Order: sequence, then C-alpha cells, then structure tokens
Amino acid sequence: MITVDAVPYPYQFDRHHTALMVIDMQRDFIEAGGFGSMLGNDVRPLARIVPTVAQLLTLARAQRMWVVHTRESHLPDLSDCPPAKRRRGNPALAIGDAGPMGRILVRGAPGNQILPLLAPLDGELVSRHGSDVVGCAQPSERSARRIAQPIPSVLASDATPRCASMASADRQMIGDATLVIDKPGKGAFHATDLHAQLQARGITHLLFAGVTTEVCVQTSMREANDRGYESLIVEDACASYFRAFHLATLAMLTAQGGIIGWKAPLALLQAAFKETAGESA
Repeated sequence: MITVDAVPYPYQFDRHHTALMVIDMQRDFIEAGGFGSMLGNDVRPLARIVPTVAQLLTLARAQRMWVVHTRESHLPDLSDCPPAKRRRGNPALAIGDAGPMGRILVRGAPGNQILPLLAPLDGELVSRHGSDVVGCAQPSERSARRIAQPIPSVLASDATPRCASMASADRQMIGDATLVIDKPGKGAFHATDLHAQLQARGITHLLFAGVTTEVCVQTSMREANDRGYESLIVEDACASYFRAFHLATLAMLTAQGGIIGWKAPLALLQAAFKETAGESA
C-alpha cells in the first residue's frame, strides 16, 4: 500500500488498482493559435504544467499503472454536441468551425490531438474513434530522452499520431494498458464507457492531472466520486487559464474532510513511491 502525505489527510492506494487520468492535454487548449487562445485566454499557465505531466506519466509507466487519456471531442456531424454547448464561448467561433488547427474540437482534427510530448509512446496505440484499450509498452530510450528535454517556448506542432488505431472489435485488456477516451462533455464519464472499463480492470483509485482544473478535471473528479472512486488531484499537474479558479477548485475538492478527494504535488507522490520501494527492498 502506498501512502501520500496529501491534503486533507494521507491518501492510500494500491498501484495495481489505481489509474492515472490525464484530462484533455490537447493542442486546442494548450497551444498558441488553438481554441483556448482564440477565446482570448493566455495559454502559458497550461503550457507550464506540460513537463510536470510528462514526469507524472513517466512515474505511472514505471509503476506499470493504467493510464487514461481524455480528449474533449465531437463527431464530425456534431450530433453529440448540443446547441447549448455549441453556443458557449466566442460567438464568432464555435465548436465545429474551422480554425488554424482544423475544425475545433472535432475528432481527427490536428488541434484535437494530445500534445506530442504527452501522447502514448511508441508501442502504445491511440484510439481515434471512441475508447479503445491497447497494449502498453515500456518507455524507449528515445522516448525517455524526449520527455527529459525542456519544453520549447512554442509547443511542437506535429501532432500526427505515431501509432495505428485499433478497432473497438479488437479491444483487449492484456497486461498494462492505455485507454484514450473521446468525450463529448466536460466529464470523462459522461456518454463514455469509462466506468465500465475501470470496473473491468478492478480500478478503485484515480490520480487526476490535466486541464482545466475548474472545468474538465473537476467535473471528471466529481463524477468519479459519485461512482465510488477514491481520487487525488496532482495539483501541480493541473492548470487553469485563471490562477484564482485553479486555487478555488483545489480548495473546494478537498474541503470538509475531502468531500470530493485529496490533493498533493507530484513531489509527494514521487516520495511515496520511493519510500514504498525502500521498504520492500
């Protein structure tokens, strides 16, 4: 059992029954010229957490934990995007419209892809159509070097998937795995099969990272709480366009004795794994 010195009190979990949830680390939200910046937001606070999320992914892979990536995305015909959602934001720019990175928040568009630095590694497969569970390879030396490099001032624009997709009919759960969820809502559980996938793997605990803290990360963590999962948000692996919103969300999630869950920085999570390894040595 791993124990993290978290807030509001220590968080305990078994890595074999824990998944890392990486929420919406996609180009449209984080890169200059994407949907987020076109709405008038400063994307730099989101870009700053990318190295931390990369370290968290490295830790999860080293511990052979299950990793779940999400992308907020819609079908090309927008049949899964209600008008009430499409009307939000900049009136001159809506979901499905053409942007500098292709159609905004539409599956398959370049802007809808996970940042290259955080995308599933070579040997892992990315689902482009719904959620697929695929085999998880250990990080290669080349991939490890890539993660160790400092993030450039302008994030890499080549978001072409490096791996072929796997059809849902061929979905498997063998060994460690990566799951990519294309979600039409703010929460990762809404209109997806995420809960069923987690249950099938015996997952009881979730670690959250991603963007934005107050919208998709918080919504997903609250949905997880309603479904009985024990969740911790890795506070420096999440970000908002608005610092005050980030801090307020962390306070709300952990208030009243952890009404939704726990919070801790990556360093304390790393220390907990290191301490457990030392005890078992």
